[in-house]
Amino acid sequence: MCGLLAGCAGSQASQNGPGGSDNRFIAGDGSAQAIPVADRKPVTGVQGDTLDGEKVALADFKGKVTVVNFWASWCAPCRGEAPSLEQVHSENKGKGVEFLGVAFKDSKQNAQAFERKFKVGYPSLFDADGRITLAFRSVPPNAIPTTLVLDRQGRVAARVIGATTYSKLNPIVARVLAEK
Repeated sequence: MCGLLAGCAGSQASQNGPGGSDNRFIAGDGSAQAIPVADRKPVTGVQGDTLDGEKVALADFKGKVTVVNFWASWCAPCRGEAPSLEQVHSENKGKGVEFLGVAFKDSKQNAQAFERKFKVGYPSLFDADGRITLAFRSVPPNAIPTTLVLDRQGRVAARVIGATTYSKLNPIVARVLAEK
């Protein structure tokens, strides 16, 4: 797998995954990138089992704005952004916005504990080996955490590399939701 796909955006102590000394991780700075409509490419083939064992495909969310957050229980910035993600989710779920987490390079037990602790109200795909993450080649999640906002056609409209906040993510979701 490409070394570009995983990194924990935070302190050096939190940049190492379950193995401890993985030097592929890169830090994200929380910057947001909007992708012009003409440059957006569809994301296809994303499907898998959630942490609860349910089958989910990203295609199930077509017609809705979808926020995809790549996270790991061992990532300190992921823990920091979890309440903001849940707040944006709660405020927008009745407006045609879906959320989908991707628990990346984690153990199922630790990821489930993370979701319980932070009261995550949306499903997360279990991506221990990184295969689901590879489907996002057109706009890769270059760090953990990374948040992608997909438009109603299933194309990546925005990307936040690194931890996000309510004040950063909610306006992005609103902007993509306002698109026709």
